[in-house]
Amino acid sequence: MNITILTYGSRGDVQPFLPLSLGLMARGHSVKLAAPSRFKELVEGYGIQFVPLAGEPEDLSRRLNDAGFNFIKLVYELMDHALEIGADVLRQTEEACRDADLIVHTLTHSVGAHTLAREMNIPDVHIQTFPMFTPTGDYPNIALPDLKLRVLNRFTHLASQKITWWTSIFGYEQVRRRAGLPKRKLYFPFDKDPLRPPTPILCAWSPSLLPPSSDWTSNVHVTGYFFFDSNALYQPSVELQNFIDAGDASVCVSFGSMVNRDVDKIDHIVCNALKQTGQRGVILSGWGSVKRPPSKDFLYLDTVPHDWLLPRCKMIIHHGGAGTTSAGLRAGIPNIVVPFMADQPFWGKCVYAIGVGPKPVFVKDLSVDKLADAIVEAESKTIRERAQTIGQNVRGEDGVHHAIRLIESCSSSTTIF
Repeated sequence: MNITILTYGSRGDVQPFLPLSLGLMARGHSVKLAAPSRFKELVEGYGIQFVPLAGEPEDLSRRLNDAGFNFIKLVYELMDHALEIGADVLRQTEEACRDADLIVHTLTHSVGAHTLAREMNIPDVHIQTFPMFTPTGDYPNIALPDLKLRVLNRFTHLASQKITWWTSIFGYEQVRRRAGLPKRKLYFPFDKDPLRPPTPILCAWSPSLLPPSSDWTSNVHVTGYFFFDSNALYQPSVELQNFIDAGDASVCVSFGSMVNRDVDKIDHIVCNALKQTGQRGVILSGWGSVKRPPSKDFLYLDTVPHDWLLPRCKMIIHHGGAGTTSAGLRAGIPNIVVPFMADQPFWGKCVYAIGVGPKPVFVKDLSVDKLADAIVEAESKTIRERAQTIGQNVRGEDGVHHAIRLIESCSSSTTIF
């Protein structure tokens, strides 16, 4: 099959589709991966055909960080960003899908990609890294607290689907008018349609962290995370290797794509909490851009592959992004989650619920004492042993193979999983 994969966002939104693409290619499929243009070198470095999409996800991250946990502001910033780049992305995604036999899409492309698949009379598959279009009474929409009643929790998912649908219609109409595009009938991939089977939803997370819900429909599947087999080819810098060899295992601090106005304050809190608890730290600045001279206790780097670094660390402090959470679980080390926005509090609660880390500490509430207490708790024997057990479970899963099997079964528009 000719398969086009559409994704958008930070590296955590692109990374999982690299091993998936390679797995599909190894099975003889032709794969195009469309993502923000800044990831061209990353994607093509793996020999995957890349289609660049307009827009700068780092700017979007900054705006979403400023919005914090205000749902209305989050929706507004997403909409405003989409309106700015909408016409270009529509053109680019249509070109990327021109010869496709199957379209794989994520959250931001769900309506547009599904509409395109219907116009082309080809199947589509939705892949999500956090529960968004999978209504359940087990827990509420990721942006809301547990409402205790299953009917209320389920309602929040249904309401978020409607909001997504309505904003998609409104957004497309605004883009269409600005760019002089023709009118177009849009389709929502998660509505029931007697003329088309339900769009398959593949949940790319570990069932050890969040198992399937009993009230899900049959088209929803938890596959496990999408990982590379290993990063055996990675060679650390002399500076990094010397730091790792110079003392006890370090704490990894990684806030990934978070761009926060209080980055210096956060760095100060982290460093002082590590000092207070006698820890050494490898601090990955990512898009936060904090740089400090190296010392015997702290080493600042832009990025290091998590699958190489984390097994050499004693624990990880991170923002709770889906990708970093998966890497922390796979390494079998305690996770301390400091949520900034969006789905991060949800994953922080899940980490705590399965016993591999303390309660999440929201970035707005972060202090030296709170983080130091979390570090001490994360070093407990109970959490360390539980993290090792979950790590073994996650490493034993094969999310890529599971997803490919499901994708290949969607060989025609009449296939029902």
